[in-house]
Amino acid sequence: MSKASETRTKLLDTAVNLIWQSNYKAVGVAEICKHAGVTKGSFYHHFESKADLYVAASEHSWEQFRTEFDYIYSPRFGPLEQLENLIQLIVEQRGSEAAGDGNPVAGCPFFTSGSQAGCDEEKVRNVSLQMAERCNRYNAALVRNLKGAGMLADEVDPDQTGRMLHHYVLGLLMYGRVRFSMDAVKDDLRDGLYRLICLKPAFRKSQVAADENAAAGVS
Repeated sequence: MSKASETRTKLLDTAVNLIWQSNYKAVGVAEICKHAGVTKGSFYHHFESKADLYVAASEHSWEQFRTEFDYIYSPRFGPLEQLENLIQLIVEQRGSEAAGDGNPVAGCPFFTSGSQAGCDEEKVRNVSLQMAERCNRYNAALVRNLKGAGMLADEVDPDQTGRMLHHYVLGLLMYGRVRFSMDAVKDDLRDGLYRLICLKPAFRKSQVAADENAAAGVS
């Protein structure tokens, strides 16, 4: 890796980590440079502004998220297994950087950054929307798979339900962060997803049963 490429990657990784720990508005260029161990001159050699760095950092992070999503929604898994994979991804928060603030719930920096962006920060809002749309497409595919397998109790629109799943999970993670508790997320996650998807009762399982199976190594 060249020196310039290494510096750019450091800036991207540092920006993502700091935004996970705090939020877009609170993290400044000077702080990013300090933690990355680079000068402001180096920063502006690679990026015109913090917003441009954020856009690039989002794409950088998406590659990690996409790898996780491609795995959990792989055709090797049946629809129910894909749903279970999604639940585990949310609970374990794989694909995200550690929050670094002692809070067991990392939340989502892209959602919070987009909601905090001012009217003049269109790039930040747009990349947050783009990240949401990408997640929505994966969720919609999951709903289609469950619907095609006859596992849903009601007629649902996969695209709308996919969006609703994303919104519900984001809100639940924010609630978990406020409560400083992953248990607060787990208590409502499974049942909430089941209800939104309209999963038939025969295919549902309690969080207690899921935890017991996980402890026993049963999928």
